Amino acid sequence: MTPVSAEWVRTVCMALPHTTETVQWGDDLVFKIGGKMYAAVPLEPAANAKALLSFKCTEEGFDELIERPGIIPAPYLARAHWVSLEDPAAMTKTEIRKRLAEAYAIVLSTLPKKVRTTLAQGTLEA
Repeated sequence: MTPVSAEWVRTVCMALPHTTETVQWGDDLVFKIGGKMYAAVPLEPAANAKALLSFKCTEEGFDELIERPGIIPAPYLARAHWVSLEDPAAMTKTEIRKRLAEAYAIVLSTLPKKVRTTLAQGTLEA
């Protein structure tokens, strides 16, 4: 299995319309729509953290995913239904791609209507 790299996640996320990226918390590449985060990937593996990727999911998706070995509630973000992938074998790349698109859609749907309209018109970056 090809490892899930930051560059691969970046390619998947940046293909979603109006996605922006920023580096936060020192070395995490964070992907946003309308200024709101939907996924994060560490650029450098931390000695005490094993997360390969963290992303937003539905409440039902959260409950289902944290039952799988290799997927945990995301530190600091679990209350907002974020999970962290620790073992690349826990999900296929096809499923990761699908889950990232879902994370994007969840966050997009929670944006204020004015922001969504502006994004649809292509006049807002972030």
